[in-house]
Amino acid sequence: MLELIAQNMAPIMFASLIIFLILGYPVAFALAANGLLFFFVGVELAPLSGGSINLSWPLLTAMPDRVWGVMSNDTMLAIPFFTFMGIVLEKSGMAEDLLDTIGQLFGPIRGGLAYAVIIVGALLAATTGVVAASVIAMGLISLPIMMRYGYDRALSAGVIAASGTLAQIIPPSLVLIVLADQLGRSVGDMYAGAMIPALVLTAAYAVYILIMSIVKPKSMPALPLEARTLGSGVTSLLVTIALSVGVFFLAENLIDKNHGKDSQMLAFCAAVIFSYVLALLDKSMKINLMSRLAQQVVIVLIPPLALVFLVLGTIFLGIATPTEGGAMGAVGSVILSAVKGRLNFAVVRDALAATTRLSAFVMFILIGARFFSLTFYGVNGHLWVEHLLTSLPGGETGFLIVVSLLVFFLAFFLDYFELAFIIVPLLAPAAESLGIDLIWFGVILGVMMQTSFMHPPFGFALFFLRSVAPKVPYIDKVTGKKMAPVKTSEIYWGAVPFLVIQLLMVVAVIAFPSMVMHYKGKPVDTSNIQMKLPDMPSLGGGLGAPGGMGLPPLGGLPPLGTPPTPAPAN
Repeated sequence: MLELIAQNMAPIMFASLIIFLILGYPVAFALAANGLLFFFVGVELAPLSGGSINLSWPLLTAMPDRVWGVMSNDTMLAIPFFTFMGIVLEKSGMAEDLLDTIGQLFGPIRGGLAYAVIIVGALLAATTGVVAASVIAMGLISLPIMMRYGYDRALSAGVIAASGTLAQIIPPSLVLIVLADQLGRSVGDMYAGAMIPALVLTAAYAVYILIMSIVKPKSMPALPLEARTLGSGVTSLLVTIALSVGVFFLAENLIDKNHGKDSQMLAFCAAVIFSYVLALLDKSMKINLMSRLAQQVVIVLIPPLALVFLVLGTIFLGIATPTEGGAMGAVGSVILSAVKGRLNFAVVRDALAATTRLSAFVMFILIGARFFSLTFYGVNGHLWVEHLLTSLPGGETGFLIVVSLLVFFLAFFLDYFELAFIIVPLLAPAAESLGIDLIWFGVILGVMMQTSFMHPPFGFALFFLRSVAPKVPYIDKVTGKKMAPVKTSEIYWGAVPFLVIQLLMVVAVIAFPSMVMHYKGKPVDTSNIQMKLPDMPSLGGGLGAPGGMGLPPLGGLPPLGTPPTPAPAN
Protein backbone atom coordinates (compact mmCIF):
# COMPACT_ATOMS: atom_id res chain seq x y z
CA MET A 1 0.00 0.00 0.00
CA LEU A 2 2.78 2.43 0.92
CA GLU A 3 4.61 1.56 -2.30
CA LEU A 4 1.47 2.38 -4.32
CA ILE A 5 1.11 5.74 -2.57
CA ALA A 6 4.81 6.51 -3.08
CA GLN A 7 4.66 5.75 -6.80
CA ASN A 8 1.51 7.88 -7.30
CA MET A 9 2.44 10.82 -5.11
CA ALA A 10 2.02 13.42 -7.89
CA PRO A 11 -1.68 12.78 -8.70
CA ILE A 12 -2.48 12.43 -4.99
CA MET A 13 -0.79 15.76 -4.27
CA PHE A 14 -2.62 17.54 -7.12
CA ALA A 15 -6.00 16.12 -6.08
CA SER A 16 -5.33 17.17 -2.48
CA LEU A 17 -4.69 20.76 -3.61
CA ILE A 18 -7.94 20.88 -5.60
CA ILE A 19 -9.87 19.59 -2.57
CA PHE A 20 -8.31 22.25 -0.32
CA LEU A 21 -9.26 24.98 -2.80
CA ILE A 22 -12.85 23.74 -3.22
CA LEU A 23 -13.23 23.69 0.57
CA GLY A 24 -12.44 27.40 0.56
CA TYR A 25 -8.97 27.57 2.10
CA PRO A 26 -6.95 30.64 1.07
CA VAL A 27 -4.95 29.80 -2.05
CA ALA A 28 -1.54 30.93 -0.76
CA PHE A 29 -1.83 28.88 2.43
CA ALA A 30 -3.32 25.86 0.64
CA LEU A 31 -0.33 25.82 -1.72
CA ALA A 32 2.27 26.19 1.02
CA ALA A 33 0.57 23.69 3.36
CA ASN A 34 0.28 21.05 0.61
CA GLY A 35 3.87 21.59 -0.40
CA LEU A 36 5.25 21.18 3.12
CA LEU A 37 2.94 18.30 4.08
CA PHE A 38 3.79 16.23 1.02
CA PHE A 39 7.47 17.13 1.34
CA PHE A 40 7.59 15.48 4.78
CA VAL A 41 5.62 12.47 3.52
CA GLY A 42 7.72 12.24 0.35
CA VAL A 43 11.03 12.20 2.25
CA GLU A 44 9.81 9.27 4.35
CA LEU A 45 8.40 7.35 1.37
CA ALA A 46 11.31 8.03 -1.01
CA PRO A 47 13.00 4.61 -0.35
CA LEU A 48 9.74 2.87 -1.33
CA SER A 49 9.12 4.85 -4.53
CA GLY A 50 11.50 3.03 -6.85
CA GLY A 51 13.23 6.29 -7.73
CA SER A 52 10.09 8.30 -8.55
CA ILE A 53 10.55 10.57 -5.48
CA ASN A 54 13.64 12.77 -5.37
CA LEU A 55 13.20 14.53 -2.04
CA SER A 56 15.59 14.91 0.87
CA TRP A 57 15.82 17.17 3.90
CA PRO A 58 18.68 19.32 2.50
CA LEU A 59 16.34 20.49 -0.28
CA LEU A 60 14.55 22.71 2.23
CA THR A 61 17.65 24.88 2.34
CA ALA A 62 16.84 25.92 -1.24
CA MET A 63 13.60 27.62 -0.16
CA PRO A 64 15.14 30.96 0.93
CA ASP A 65 16.70 31.35 -2.51
CA ARG A 66 13.40 30.48 -4.21
CA VAL A 67 11.50 33.00 -2.07
CA TRP A 68 14.13 35.65 -2.75
CA GLY A 69 13.78 34.94 -6.48
CA VAL A 70 10.07 35.79 -6.20
CA MET A 71 10.65 38.99 -4.24
CA SER A 72 13.41 40.24 -6.57
CA ASN A 73 11.46 39.64 -9.79
CA ASP A 74 11.55 42.92 -11.72
CA THR A 75 8.68 41.91 -14.02
CA MET A 76 6.27 41.72 -11.09
CA LEU A 77 6.97 45.37 -10.27
CA ALA A 78 4.65 46.26 -13.15
CA ILE A 79 1.65 44.93 -11.19
CA PRO A 80 1.64 47.58 -8.41
CA PHE A 81 2.41 50.33 -10.94
CA PHE A 82 -0.51 49.47 -13.22
CA THR A 83 -2.82 48.87 -10.27
CA PHE A 84 -2.00 52.28 -8.79
CA MET A 85 -2.50 53.91 -12.21
CA GLY A 86 -5.91 52.29 -12.65
CA ILE A 87 -7.25 53.21 -9.23
CA VAL A 88 -6.08 56.84 -9.47
CA LEU A 89 -7.74 57.17 -12.89
CA GLU A 90 -10.92 55.59 -11.57
CA LYS A 91 -11.00 58.14 -8.74
CA SER A 92 -10.32 60.99 -11.18
CA GLY A 93 -13.76 60.65 -12.76
CA MET A 94 -12.41 59.74 -16.18
CA ALA A 95 -15.00 56.98 -16.63
CA GLU A 96 -17.89 59.37 -16.01
CA ASP A 97 -16.56 61.91 -18.53
CA LEU A 98 -15.94 59.25 -21.18
CA LEU A 99 -19.35 57.60 -20.79
CA ASP A 100 -21.22 60.89 -20.88
CA THR A 101 -19.33 62.23 -23.91
CA ILE A 102 -19.29 59.08 -26.04
CA GLY A 103 -22.89 58.34 -25.07
CA GLN A 104 -23.87 61.77 -26.42
CA LEU A 105 -21.83 61.16 -29.58
CA PHE A 106 -23.55 57.84 -30.37
CA GLY A 107 -26.90 58.78 -28.83
CA PRO A 108 -28.77 59.53 -32.08
CA ILE A 109 -28.42 55.93 -33.34
CA ARG A 110 -30.10 52.77 -32.03
CA GLY A 111 -27.89 51.02 -29.52
CA GLY A 112 -25.77 54.16 -29.14
CA LEU A 113 -25.43 53.79 -25.38
CA ALA A 114 -24.35 50.16 -25.78
CA TYR A 115 -21.69 51.18 -28.32
CA ALA A 116 -20.53 53.87 -25.89
CA VAL A 117 -20.22 51.30 -23.09
CA ILE A 118 -18.10 49.01 -25.32
CA ILE A 119 -15.80 51.83 -26.44
CA VAL A 120 -15.39 53.19 -22.92
CA GLY A 121 -14.80 49.66 -21.63
CA ALA A 122 -11.95 49.25 -24.13
CA LEU A 123 -10.47 52.66 -23.23
CA LEU A 124 -10.70 51.96 -19.51
CA ALA A 125 -9.09 48.56 -20.10
CA ALA A 126 -6.18 50.21 -21.91
CA THR A 127 -5.71 52.77 -19.12
CA THR A 128 -6.93 51.37 -15.81
CA GLY A 129 -6.71 47.61 -16.47
CA VAL A 130 -8.94 46.94 -13.41
CA VAL A 131 -12.10 44.91 -14.07
CA ALA A 132 -13.84 45.80 -10.80
CA ALA A 133 -13.36 49.55 -11.32
CA SER A 134 -14.60 49.41 -14.93
CA VAL A 135 -17.72 47.32 -14.21
CA ILE A 136 -18.70 49.28 -11.11
CA ALA A 137 -18.16 52.68 -12.77
CA MET A 138 -20.14 51.75 -15.88
CA GLY A 139 -22.83 50.03 -13.80
CA LEU A 140 -23.34 53.12 -11.64
CA ILE A 141 -23.36 55.56 -14.55
CA SER A 142 -24.70 53.76 -17.63
CA LEU A 143 -27.17 51.22 -16.25
CA PRO A 144 -29.66 53.80 -14.85
CA ILE A 145 -29.50 55.79 -18.13
CA MET A 146 -30.06 52.67 -20.26
CA MET A 147 -33.00 51.64 -18.06
CA ARG A 148 -34.39 55.20 -18.19
CA TYR A 149 -34.59 55.22 -21.98
CA GLY A 150 -36.04 51.75 -22.44
CA TYR A 151 -33.04 49.50 -23.04
CA ASP A 152 -33.55 45.79 -22.48
CA ARG A 153 -32.35 45.06 -18.93
CA ALA A 154 -30.60 41.77 -19.68
CA LEU A 155 -28.79 43.23 -22.69
CA SER A 156 -27.75 46.33 -20.68
CA ALA A 157 -26.35 44.21 -17.86
CA GLY A 158 -24.56 41.87 -20.27
CA VAL A 159 -22.85 44.60 -22.30
CA ILE A 160 -21.65 46.39 -19.14
CA ALA A 161 -20.24 43.20 -17.58
CA ALA A 162 -18.61 42.06 -20.84
CA SER A 163 -17.05 45.45 -21.60
CA GLY A 164 -15.60 45.59 -18.11
CA THR A 165 -13.84 42.26 -18.59
CA LEU A 166 -11.93 43.60 -21.60
CA ALA A 167 -9.37 44.74 -19.02
CA GLN A 168 -8.30 41.08 -18.87
CA ILE A 169 -7.04 40.88 -22.44
CA ILE A 170 -6.36 44.45 -23.61
CA PRO A 171 -2.83 45.55 -22.64
CA PRO A 172 -1.65 46.58 -20.07
CA SER A 173 -3.58 43.66 -18.57
CA LEU A 174 -2.29 42.34 -15.26
CA VAL A 175 -3.06 38.75 -16.23
CA LEU A 176 -0.87 39.07 -19.34
CA ILE A 177 2.02 40.21 -17.14
CA VAL A 178 1.61 37.19 -14.88
CA LEU A 179 1.22 34.79 -17.82
CA ALA A 180 4.38 36.12 -19.46
CA ASP A 181 6.30 35.68 -16.21
CA GLN A 182 5.04 32.14 -15.64
CA LEU A 183 5.71 31.14 -19.26
CA GLY A 184 9.18 32.69 -19.22
CA ARG A 185 8.44 35.06 -22.09
CA SER A 186 8.68 38.81 -22.69
CA VAL A 187 5.78 40.92 -21.43
CA GLY A 188 6.17 43.16 -24.48
CA ASP A 189 5.76 40.15 -26.81
CA MET A 190 2.71 39.03 -24.85
CA TYR A 191 1.17 42.50 -25.16
CA ALA A 192 1.89 42.62 -28.91
CA GLY A 193 0.44 39.14 -29.43
CA ALA A 194 -2.74 39.92 -27.50
CA MET A 195 -3.49 43.22 -29.24
CA ILE A 196 -5.26 41.91 -32.37
CA PRO A 197 -7.42 39.30 -30.51
CA ALA A 198 -8.40 42.04 -28.04
CA LEU A 199 -9.46 44.42 -30.82
CA VAL A 200 -11.31 41.63 -32.66
CA LEU A 201 -13.17 40.70 -29.46
CA THR A 202 -14.16 44.34 -28.90
CA ALA A 203 -15.40 44.54 -32.50
CA ALA A 204 -17.35 41.27 -32.02
CA TYR A 205 -19.22 42.85 -29.09
CA ALA A 206 -20.11 45.83 -31.29
CA VAL A 207 -21.26 43.57 -34.14
CA TYR A 208 -23.54 41.70 -31.72
CA ILE A 209 -25.10 45.02 -30.66
CA LEU A 210 -25.55 45.97 -34.33
CA ILE A 211 -27.33 42.67 -35.05
CA MET A 212 -29.58 43.04 -32.00
CA SER A 213 -30.44 46.63 -32.94
CA ILE A 214 -31.71 45.32 -36.29
CA VAL A 215 -33.44 42.19 -34.98
CA LYS A 216 -34.93 43.81 -31.84
CA PRO A 217 -34.88 47.59 -32.42
CA LYS A 218 -37.14 48.30 -29.43
CA SER A 219 -34.60 46.71 -27.07
CA MET A 220 -32.14 49.60 -27.59
CA PRO A 221 -33.78 52.84 -28.78
CA ALA A 222 -31.88 56.00 -29.68
CA LEU A 223 -31.59 58.75 -27.09
CA PRO A 224 -34.43 61.29 -27.28
CA LEU A 225 -33.51 64.82 -28.34
CA GLU A 226 -33.94 66.28 -24.85
CA ALA A 227 -31.34 63.83 -23.48
CA ARG A 228 -28.62 65.07 -25.85
CA THR A 229 -27.42 67.93 -23.70
CA LEU A 230 -24.31 68.53 -25.82
CA GLY A 231 -26.45 68.98 -28.91
CA SER A 232 -25.36 67.98 -32.38
CA GLY A 233 -22.13 68.84 -34.11
CA VAL A 234 -20.69 65.75 -35.76
CA THR A 235 -19.80 67.85 -38.82
CA SER A 236 -17.68 70.12 -36.64
CA LEU A 237 -15.91 67.07 -35.24
CA LEU A 238 -15.20 65.73 -38.74
CA VAL A 239 -13.77 69.11 -39.76
CA THR A 240 -11.49 69.08 -36.71
CA ILE A 241 -10.28 65.58 -37.60
CA ALA A 242 -9.63 66.70 -41.20
CA LEU A 243 -7.60 69.69 -39.99
CA SER A 244 -5.58 67.42 -37.71
CA VAL A 245 -4.84 65.11 -40.63
CA GLY A 246 -3.63 68.12 -42.61
CA VAL A 247 -1.38 69.15 -39.72
CA PHE A 248 0.02 65.62 -39.65
CA PHE A 249 1.09 65.69 -43.32
CA LEU A 250 2.43 69.23 -43.03
CA ALA A 251 4.45 68.38 -39.93
CA GLU A 252 5.81 65.24 -41.53
CA ASN A 253 7.10 67.26 -44.49
CA LEU A 254 8.67 69.88 -42.25
CA ILE A 255 10.38 67.43 -39.91
CA ASP A 256 13.81 66.29 -40.99
CA LYS A 257 13.49 63.04 -42.93
CA ASN A 258 16.62 61.77 -41.21
CA HIS A 259 14.38 60.88 -38.28
CA GLY A 260 13.02 57.95 -40.30
CA LYS A 261 10.00 56.36 -38.62
CA ASP A 262 10.27 58.89 -35.80
CA SER A 263 9.19 61.64 -38.21
CA GLN A 264 5.73 60.04 -38.53
CA MET A 265 5.47 59.61 -34.76
CA LEU A 266 6.46 63.23 -34.13
CA ALA A 267 4.03 64.43 -36.80
CA PHE A 268 1.23 62.42 -35.20
CA CYS A 269 1.99 63.97 -31.80
CA ALA A 270 1.93 67.44 -33.39
CA ALA A 271 -1.51 66.75 -34.94
CA VAL A 272 -2.95 65.52 -31.63
CA ILE A 273 -1.55 68.49 -29.73
CA PHE A 274 -2.96 70.84 -32.38
CA SER A 275 -6.50 69.45 -32.05
CA TYR A 276 -6.34 69.45 -28.25
CA VAL A 277 -5.04 73.03 -28.00
CA LEU A 278 -7.59 74.17 -30.59
CA ALA A 279 -10.45 72.68 -28.54
CA LEU A 280 -9.15 74.16 -25.28
CA LEU A 281 -8.75 77.64 -26.79
CA ASP A 282 -12.15 77.47 -28.47
CA LYS A 283 -13.82 76.53 -25.20
CA SER A 284 -11.93 78.83 -22.83
CA MET A 285 -12.06 81.92 -25.07
CA LYS A 286 -15.63 81.16 -26.21
CA ILE A 287 -14.74 81.52 -29.89
CA ASN A 288 -17.29 78.80 -30.72
CA LEU A 289 -15.68 77.69 -33.95
CA MET A 290 -16.29 74.13 -32.80
CA SER A 291 -19.57 72.67 -31.57
CA ARG A 292 -19.91 71.79 -27.89
CA LEU A 293 -19.98 68.12 -28.82
CA ALA A 294 -16.75 68.37 -30.82
CA GLN A 295 -15.06 70.33 -28.02
CA GLN A 296 -16.03 67.77 -25.39
CA VAL A 297 -15.07 64.75 -27.49
CA VAL A 298 -11.57 66.12 -28.19
CA ILE A 299 -10.95 67.36 -24.63
CA VAL A 300 -12.19 64.15 -22.98
CA LEU A 301 -10.72 61.56 -25.37
CA ILE A 302 -7.19 62.84 -25.95
CA PRO A 303 -5.80 62.65 -22.35
CA PRO A 304 -6.57 58.92 -21.86
CA LEU A 305 -5.38 58.14 -25.39
CA ALA A 306 -2.16 60.05 -24.66
CA LEU A 307 -1.73 57.97 -21.51
CA VAL A 308 -2.27 54.78 -23.53
CA PHE A 309 0.48 55.87 -25.91
CA LEU A 310 2.75 56.81 -23.01
CA VAL A 311 2.39 53.31 -21.57
CA LEU A 312 1.86 50.94 -24.52
CA GLY A 313 3.50 53.02 -27.25
CA THR A 314 6.80 53.24 -25.40
CA ILE A 315 6.70 49.49 -24.70
CA PHE A 316 5.94 48.52 -28.33
CA LEU A 317 8.56 50.94 -29.68
CA GLY A 318 11.17 49.42 -27.37
CA ILE A 319 11.75 52.70 -25.54
CA ALA A 320 10.64 51.34 -22.15
CA THR A 321 10.22 48.00 -20.43
CA PRO A 322 6.75 47.09 -19.09
CA THR A 323 7.91 47.99 -15.58
CA GLU A 324 9.13 51.38 -16.76
CA GLY A 325 5.94 51.85 -18.77
CA GLY A 326 3.89 51.11 -15.66
CA ALA A 327 5.89 53.66 -13.67
CA MET A 328 5.29 56.31 -16.35
CA GLY A 329 1.59 55.40 -16.38
CA ALA A 330 1.37 55.81 -12.61
CA VAL A 331 2.95 59.27 -12.84
CA GLY A 332 0.72 60.16 -15.80
CA SER A 333 -2.44 59.15 -13.91
CA VAL A 334 -1.44 61.39 -11.00
CA ILE A 335 -0.89 64.31 -13.40
CA LEU A 336 -4.27 63.75 -15.13
CA SER A 337 -6.05 63.54 -11.81
CA ALA A 338 -4.33 66.74 -10.65
CA VAL A 339 -5.28 68.57 -13.85
CA LYS A 340 -8.93 67.61 -13.27
CA GLY A 341 -8.68 68.97 -9.73
CA ARG A 342 -9.50 65.63 -8.13
CA LEU A 343 -6.13 64.70 -6.68
CA ASN A 344 -6.13 64.80 -2.89
CA PHE A 345 -4.79 62.88 0.06
CA ALA A 346 -7.82 60.56 0.22
CA VAL A 347 -7.38 59.49 -3.43
CA VAL A 348 -3.67 58.75 -2.98
CA ARG A 349 -4.30 56.92 0.31
CA ASP A 350 -7.04 54.71 -1.16
CA ALA A 351 -4.94 53.96 -4.25
CA LEU A 352 -1.87 53.03 -2.18
CA ALA A 353 -3.95 50.85 0.17
CA ALA A 354 -5.60 48.95 -2.70
CA THR A 355 -2.28 48.56 -4.50
CA THR A 356 -0.61 47.21 -1.35
CA ARG A 357 -3.42 44.68 -0.79
CA LEU A 358 -3.25 43.34 -4.36
CA SER A 359 0.56 43.23 -4.38
CA ALA A 360 0.63 41.34 -1.06
CA PHE A 361 -2.03 38.95 -2.37
CA VAL A 362 0.05 38.21 -5.47
CA MET A 363 3.29 37.89 -3.49
CA PHE A 364 1.85 35.41 -0.98
CA ILE A 365 0.39 33.26 -3.77
CA LEU A 366 3.76 33.24 -5.52
CA ILE A 367 5.59 32.23 -2.33
CA GLY A 368 3.04 29.48 -1.66
CA ALA A 369 3.44 28.30 -5.26
CA ARG A 370 7.21 28.03 -4.73
CA PHE A 371 6.68 25.66 -1.77
CA PHE A 372 4.20 23.61 -3.80
CA SER A 373 6.38 23.42 -6.92
CA LEU A 374 9.48 22.37 -4.94
CA THR A 375 7.69 19.25 -3.71
CA PHE A 376 5.66 18.66 -6.89
CA TYR A 377 8.79 18.64 -9.04
CA GLY A 378 10.51 16.45 -6.44
CA VAL A 379 7.86 13.77 -6.91
CA ASN A 380 8.16 14.11 -10.73
CA GLY A 381 4.76 15.74 -10.94
CA HIS A 382 5.80 17.84 -13.95
CA LEU A 383 6.65 14.65 -15.85
CA TRP A 384 3.30 13.12 -14.88
CA VAL A 385 1.39 16.18 -16.14
CA GLU A 386 3.47 16.43 -19.32
CA HIS A 387 2.99 12.74 -20.15
CA LEU A 388 -0.73 13.00 -19.39
CA LEU A 389 -1.24 16.00 -21.69
CA THR A 390 1.10 15.12 -24.54
CA SER A 391 -0.51 11.70 -24.92
CA LEU A 392 -3.92 13.25 -25.64
CA PRO A 393 -5.42 12.42 -29.07
CA GLY A 394 -5.36 15.17 -31.68
CA GLY A 395 -1.81 16.36 -31.11
CA GLU A 396 -1.39 20.12 -30.79
CA THR A 397 -5.05 20.96 -31.47
CA GLY A 398 -6.35 18.30 -29.10
CA PHE A 399 -4.02 19.56 -26.38
CA LEU A 400 -5.21 23.16 -26.80
CA ILE A 401 -8.89 22.15 -26.75
CA VAL A 402 -8.51 20.03 -23.61
CA VAL A 403 -6.47 22.70 -21.82
CA SER A 404 -9.01 25.38 -22.75
CA LEU A 405 -11.86 23.27 -21.38
CA LEU A 406 -9.84 22.58 -18.22
CA VAL A 407 -9.25 26.29 -17.64
CA PHE A 408 -12.91 27.05 -18.45
CA PHE A 409 -14.18 24.71 -15.74
CA LEU A 410 -11.50 25.60 -13.19
CA ALA A 411 -12.43 29.27 -13.69
CA PHE A 412 -15.71 28.50 -11.91
CA PHE A 413 -13.73 28.17 -8.69
CA LEU A 414 -10.37 29.92 -9.16
CA ASP A 415 -9.40 33.52 -9.82
CA TYR A 416 -7.21 34.34 -12.83
CA PHE A 417 -4.19 34.93 -10.57
CA GLU A 418 -4.69 31.53 -8.98
CA LEU A 419 -5.02 29.85 -12.39
CA ALA A 420 -1.86 31.58 -13.63
CA PHE A 421 0.25 30.60 -10.63
CA ILE A 422 -1.03 27.04 -10.15
CA ILE A 423 -2.08 25.66 -13.53
CA VAL A 424 0.08 27.50 -16.08
CA PRO A 425 3.48 26.28 -14.76
CA LEU A 426 2.20 22.72 -15.09
CA LEU A 427 0.92 23.24 -18.64
CA ALA A 428 3.86 25.17 -20.08
CA PRO A 429 6.36 22.26 -20.34
CA ALA A 430 3.79 20.08 -22.13
CA ALA A 431 2.96 22.91 -24.56
CA GLU A 432 6.64 23.53 -25.28
CA SER A 433 7.33 19.82 -25.86
CA LEU A 434 4.55 19.81 -28.49
CA GLY A 435 6.20 22.74 -30.27
CA ILE A 436 3.47 25.26 -29.36
CA ASP A 437 4.57 28.90 -29.32
CA LEU A 438 4.21 29.99 -25.69
CA ILE A 439 3.06 33.53 -26.55
CA TRP A 440 0.22 32.05 -28.63
CA PHE A 441 -0.50 29.63 -25.80
CA GLY A 442 -0.54 32.49 -23.27
CA VAL A 443 -3.00 34.56 -25.31
CA ILE A 444 -5.33 31.56 -25.63
CA LEU A 445 -5.21 31.09 -21.86
CA GLY A 446 -5.72 34.84 -21.34
CA VAL A 447 -8.90 34.92 -23.44
CA MET A 448 -10.16 31.77 -21.73
CA MET A 449 -9.39 33.16 -18.26
CA GLN A 450 -11.42 36.21 -19.21
CA THR A 451 -14.48 33.95 -19.19
CA SER A 452 -13.96 33.43 -15.45
CA PHE A 453 -15.45 36.89 -14.97
CA MET A 454 -18.56 36.05 -17.02
CA HIS A 455 -19.46 32.59 -15.66
CA PRO A 456 -23.02 32.50 -14.31
CA PRO A 457 -23.41 32.13 -11.41
CA PHE A 458 -19.79 32.57 -10.21
CA GLY A 459 -18.47 35.33 -12.48
CA PHE A 460 -16.81 38.16 -10.58
CA ALA A 461 -17.98 40.78 -13.10
CA LEU A 462 -21.56 39.65 -12.48
CA PHE A 463 -21.03 40.02 -8.73
CA PHE A 464 -19.60 43.52 -9.21
CA LEU A 465 -22.57 44.56 -11.34
CA ARG A 466 -25.05 42.99 -8.92
CA SER A 467 -23.54 45.08 -6.10
CA VAL A 468 -24.39 48.38 -7.87
CA ALA A 469 -27.53 47.44 -9.86
CA PRO A 470 -30.85 48.47 -8.27
CA LYS A 471 -32.21 45.72 -6.01
CA VAL A 472 -35.52 47.39 -5.14
CA PRO A 473 -37.92 49.67 -7.06
CA TYR A 474 -36.78 53.30 -7.20
CA ILE A 475 -37.86 56.68 -8.57
CA ASP A 476 -35.85 57.91 -11.55
CA LYS A 477 -34.35 61.34 -10.85
CA VAL A 478 -34.95 62.69 -14.36
CA THR A 479 -38.30 61.28 -15.47
CA GLY A 480 -39.86 60.82 -12.01
CA LYS A 481 -41.12 57.38 -13.03
CA LYS A 482 -41.03 54.36 -10.76
CA MET A 483 -38.43 51.95 -12.11
CA ALA A 484 -38.37 48.21 -11.51
CA PRO A 485 -35.19 46.68 -10.03
CA VAL A 486 -32.71 44.60 -12.02
CA LYS A 487 -33.11 40.89 -11.28
CA THR A 488 -30.12 38.64 -10.78
CA SER A 489 -31.49 36.30 -13.45
CA GLU A 490 -31.48 39.20 -15.93
CA ILE A 491 -27.79 39.83 -15.22
CA TYR A 492 -27.01 36.15 -15.73
CA TRP A 493 -28.99 35.77 -18.96
CA GLY A 494 -27.54 39.00 -20.31
CA ALA A 495 -24.02 37.64 -19.81
CA VAL A 496 -24.65 34.40 -21.73
CA PRO A 497 -24.40 35.81 -25.32
CA PHE A 498 -21.15 37.60 -24.49
CA LEU A 499 -19.79 34.46 -22.86
CA VAL A 500 -20.51 32.59 -26.10
CA ILE A 501 -18.69 35.34 -28.06
CA GLN A 502 -15.65 34.92 -25.80
CA LEU A 503 -15.64 31.15 -26.33
CA LEU A 504 -15.87 31.68 -30.11
CA MET A 505 -12.91 34.05 -29.78
CA VAL A 506 -10.88 31.25 -28.17
CA VAL A 507 -11.76 28.99 -31.10
CA ALA A 508 -10.71 31.74 -33.54
CA VAL A 509 -7.33 32.24 -31.86
CA ILE A 510 -6.68 28.48 -31.94
CA ALA A 511 -7.79 28.19 -35.58
CA PHE A 512 -5.91 31.30 -36.78
CA PRO A 513 -2.61 31.54 -34.88
CA SER A 514 -1.49 34.36 -37.19
CA MET A 515 -3.68 36.66 -35.08
CA VAL A 516 -1.02 36.30 -32.40
CA MET A 517 2.12 35.25 -34.25
CA HIS A 518 2.51 38.65 -35.90
CA TYR A 519 4.46 39.66 -32.79
CA LYS A 520 7.51 37.95 -34.34
CA GLY A 521 7.52 40.39 -37.24
CA LYS A 522 8.05 39.50 -40.87
CA PRO A 523 10.08 36.31 -41.49
CA VAL A 524 13.53 36.82 -42.93
CA ASP A 525 13.98 35.40 -46.44
CA THR A 526 17.23 33.42 -46.37
CA SER A 527 16.98 32.03 -49.91
CA ASN A 528 19.01 34.86 -51.50
CA ILE A 529 21.61 35.24 -48.77
CA GLN A 530 25.18 34.63 -49.99
CA MET A 531 28.23 34.34 -47.84
CA LYS A 532 31.53 35.35 -49.44
CA LEU A 533 34.81 35.14 -47.60
CA PRO A 534 37.33 37.90 -48.29
CA ASP A 535 40.38 37.04 -50.39
CA MET A 536 43.41 36.43 -48.21
CA PRO A 537 46.81 37.75 -49.37
CA SER A 538 49.34 35.14 -50.46
CA LEU A 539 52.03 34.28 -47.96
CA GLY A 540 54.44 32.94 -50.53
CA GLY A 541 53.43 29.30 -50.67
CA GLY A 542 51.52 26.84 -48.58
CA LEU A 543 52.50 25.73 -45.14
CA GLY A 544 55.35 23.26 -45.52
CA ALA A 545 55.95 24.13 -49.19
CA PRO A 546 59.41 25.32 -50.13
CA GLY A 547 59.56 28.92 -49.12
CA GLY A 548 56.23 28.67 -47.30
CA MET A 549 56.11 31.25 -44.48
CA GLY A 550 59.58 32.15 -45.67
CA LEU A 551 61.10 28.95 -44.27
CA PRO A 552 62.72 26.04 -46.08
CA PRO A 553 61.34 22.55 -45.58
CA LEU A 554 62.36 21.27 -42.20
CA GLY A 555 64.95 18.47 -42.26
CA GLY A 556 64.31 17.78 -45.89
CA LEU A 557 60.80 16.45 -45.08
CA PRO A 558 58.26 16.55 -47.88
CA PRO A 559 55.72 19.36 -47.73
CA LEU A 560 52.64 18.83 -45.53
CA GLY A 561 49.91 17.04 -47.46
CA THR A 562 52.25 15.47 -50.04
CA PRO A 563 51.48 11.77 -50.63
CA PRO A 564 54.10 9.54 -49.04
CA THR A 565 56.88 8.39 -51.36
CA PRO A 566 56.65 4.63 -51.92
CA ALA A 567 59.60 2.64 -50.66
CA PRO A 568 61.97 1.40 -53.44
CA ALA A 569 61.50 -2.18 -54.46
CA ASN A 570 64.31 -4.59 -53.45
